[in-house]
Amino acid sequence: MGLGLRWPLGFCTYRHKDMSFDSFLGNPQAIAAIREMLAGGRVPGALLFTGPEGVGKRTLALMMAKAMVCENGPLDFCNQCARCRKAEQFFFTEREDLARRRESKDSTRRVEGLVYFDLQLIEPITKFILTEQIRQLRTIAYTRPFELPRRVFIIDEAQTIHWQAVDLLLKVLEEPPETTSFILICPNAYELRSTIRSRCMRVVFQPVEEAIIKDLLGREKRLTEPQKALAARVSAGSVAHALNFDPAEYQNRRQPWLDFLEATARRGPPGTAVDWRSLFDSARALAENRDDFEGTLKVGYSLLSDLMHLLLDPAADTVVNVDLSTRLKGWAPKLALSGIEKLKAGLDQAYRLQIRNVNPQLGFETLGIDLLSGHNSLGH
Repeated sequence: MGLGLRWPLGFCTYRHKDMSFDSFLGNPQAIAAIREMLAGGRVPGALLFTGPEGVGKRTLALMMAKAMVCENGPLDFCNQCARCRKAEQFFFTEREDLARRRESKDSTRRVEGLVYFDLQLIEPITKFILTEQIRQLRTIAYTRPFELPRRVFIIDEAQTIHWQAVDLLLKVLEEPPETTSFILICPNAYELRSTIRSRCMRVVFQPVEEAIIKDLLGREKRLTEPQKALAARVSAGSVAHALNFDPAEYQNRRQPWLDFLEATARRGPPGTAVDWRSLFDSARALAENRDDFEGTLKVGYSLLSDLMHLLLDPAADTVVNVDLSTRLKGWAPKLALSGIEKLKAGLDQAYRLQIRNVNPQLGFETLGIDLLSGHNSLGH
C-alpha cells in the first residue's frame, strides 16, 4: 500500500534494547515451538514459516538463525558474542548486496559473483528468486560452514522461486545436509508445491493481537490518538503495517470510496435528481491507480465489511475505519443488505477483470448506476 518503510525490513517486530526471543511481539505459540526445537536439539532440516504479512516471520527466522550459532545458545541468542555480531554483519552485507543487484539494469550481472555466507537471507532479486540463486544454495549447502558451527539459509518470499528452480531446491530438501538448515518463509503455504511443503515442518503465525499493536503505537509521536486507533485496526494484526501507517496516504486512497458510497447511498424516492457527476468522478478516481489496484480494492472491502457489521449490529466494536463510524452508520441502512451485497459482487468482478487488464472505471460506473436505478444487472 505504499507505506514507506522506516525501519529495516525484518527488524521491526522486536524491541531493539532487549534482543532475545522474549522481546518478540506476539505469536507466543511460534516462539514456544521454536524454543522447544532448540531445547531438544531437534531442529528439522527444513522449516516453513507461514502466516500473514508483517507479523514477524522473517524477524523470527533471523533470530532463530542467531540462536543456532550463538556462543551462549542454543535456547536464545545474546546479540553480544562474536558469532552473533558475525551474523549481524552477514545480514547487513546481504542487504547491501541485494540492493545493488536489484538496481542493476544488466540482467546478466544481477546474479554474477553470488557469494553465500554461513547465514544467508535469500530474497527475490527481480520479481522472482532466480534459478542461479537456488543453484548457488545447492552448491554451498553441501560444503562445511566457513566460520560458524552451522549454516542456515533463510528463503524469504519462497513463493517467488522461479518455476525452473523449484526442482533444484526440492533435491536439496529431499537429502538435507547435516550441517545446513533451511527456513522457508511464505504467507500462504499453498502457493508452494506440495512436495516442498511435505518436506518442511510448518510454523504457523497469526495476526498480532490488537492490544500489542496499540501498546507499540503508543510510543509513536508522529500519530494523533485517533490516527493510532485507525492504524491499529487497518493494520489487521500486522506490526510492520501499523508502524509504517501513513494516515494522509490512507485517507487519500479512501476518499474516492467515500465519494462513491456517498453518491450511491443518496438514493431518494422515484423522480429524485441523481448527482451523476459525483458518481462518475469517484468511479474515475477509483480506477486511476492501476499499479496498485488490489490496494484500492482492499480499502473498498474494508469499508463494505464495516457497513455490514454496522447494519447487523450497530453497537459492535468491529469497525476498521473507526474515524468514520458515524458516517458509516448513516449509510448502512440506506444501502441495506441488498446494496452492500451488490457492491461486494461488483468488487469481486473488478478483481477478476483486473487480471485481464480491463479498465475498471466502466465497471464502477455501471455498478453505481445499477445501485441508483435499483435494477439488478450484474448477471447480464
